[in-house]
Amino acid sequence: MELEHDHDPSIGFRIKAKARLRDAPQDTCVICLDPVTERAVAVPCNHLNFDFLCLCSWTQEQSCCPLCKTPLTAIEYDWRSPTDRKLYTIPKQEEPPKAHAGVTTTSRLRPPRRRAAPSHRPLHTNPDAALAFRRRIYSDQNYSLHVGANRTSQYANFTPTTFTTSAPLQSRARLFMRRELQVFDFLAENNARLGFLIEYIVAILKTTETKDASGSAKTLVAEFLGDGPAGLFLHELEAWLRSPYERLEDWDRHVQYAYKRPRYLDA
Repeated sequence: MELEHDHDPSIGFRIKAKARLRDAPQDTCVICLDPVTERAVAVPCNHLNFDFLCLCSWTQEQSCCPLCKTPLTAIEYDWRSPTDRKLYTIPKQEEPPKAHAGVTTTSRLRPPRRRAAPSHRPLHTNPDAALAFRRRIYSDQNYSLHVGANRTSQYANFTPTTFTTSAPLQSRARLFMRRELQVFDFLAENNARLGFLIEYIVAILKTTETKDASGSAKTLVAEFLGDGPAGLFLHELEAWLRSPYERLEDWDRHVQYAYKRPRYLDA
């Protein structure tokens, strides 16, 4: 005699759903829900399901891990080996002043204030001041801070193939180099030489990664600029091309370096 068993048609669905969750790649930023492009590790809890830029933005509002709520002290990123990585120290947030005894605070009962509309300050248009700042960057050998490519930052990586097929990228490269190369006196005083080097570097970008393992792009540019300046120049050019900005004024306003930005950029 065969026993009849009640059949639950949802069992198979639940089993398949669990399998999909088990096999799904766990490489998604839990903040923006996009694939992780610039991995960040929260310190000290060591959770690593974040993009660096997303986690930095998160800690500006609350300095705790989005997953376990552990107070964070730093963010590790740009891992190259178990001992070679960069560390961003999270600034300590100031504690709100305590209410005096006998005084009742009602701040929690107040409706949240509406954020003021962003002020559209006029962009700085003094080319001499901007060029002076760029000269200081090369004098100090100060590299702009890396920004991960993701939906939040709107930065995007590119390859020689995408550069070759993208007229806007090539146009932006020429725009940037036309000013950037003027930090070198021998180019600022010779338009013909400046124009030649711009087209020469455009040709390099069509065939070579700016930071390829062999260093061929740097070697080619170093023949004109020198070894140290060539590396910095290619770094800045790549950062500009990866950025979403179309105008140099916007780039000047948002690019970040290790030291404080000059006041004229916020004028």
